[in-house]
Amino acid sequence: MTIEPGMIWIVLCVVGGGLLASLGAHLLPVGGAPAAMGTATGIATGTVMIMMGAVMTGLFTASTVSTFSNNIWLVAISGAVGATIMMQVVMLMANILYAFGCGVVPISGRVAVDPITKAPQTPFKTPQTDGHGVPDVVFISGTLGGFAGGFGGALMYFALLAYAHFSYGTAAIAAVSIFVANAILAAYNIRGTTEGLYDPKFKRLPKALAASLAVSLLAAIVVVFATIALGGL
Repeated sequence: MTIEPGMIWIVLCVVGGGLLASLGAHLLPVGGAPAAMGTATGIATGTVMIMMGAVMTGLFTASTVSTFSNNIWLVAISGAVGATIMMQVVMLMANILYAFGCGVVPISGRVAVDPITKAPQTPFKTPQTDGHGVPDVVFISGTLGGFAGGFGGALMYFALLAYAHFSYGTAAIAAVSIFVANAILAAYNIRGTTEGLYDPKFKRLPKALAASLAVSLLAAIVVVFATIALGGL
């Protein structure tokens, strides 16, 4: 069997997208049930759910751009921008609800001083809690996570669309499926709440990337064989 350039692009894009999905998941502010009560920083949901919301928004923008452009980087950037905007809106609305609904200010529970703005955190944190809302450092981390996740999802989508010759719907479903697999691995690695880049749990990222590499490579091989079976290569 001859190795076609399309096969190489499929493997590179799927593996690269999977690794970006894992990185993005570790950067997002996940607060879970504690955040729903305002007793932890982040968004009151799980890693997989918030990552799915970001990548789905990114796929909407990426699929729109792919209808009039065959530039892989333009499609990937459009997916990243869509996911980033979604994350920023969610984090902003969470802060508004926490501030005016719960009466708490966005404060980190993991650092005493914001690494970016240098604003003190501890004096404003309610005792026996793990922070509140989405403070500046967490907001920036979440923005980076949305961008990385959206870029990775759109990269996989375009590869399946342009190189594997899947239909628009099939490419989107396959990209989301591979993305979810990587997000679940990241969720198991994080195990609970996280503030993203400056959270101690971020140091676990190398293990997640290793697992993501294995899963994404397997998914890429399956896609290549499916494409050959369907006559796409």
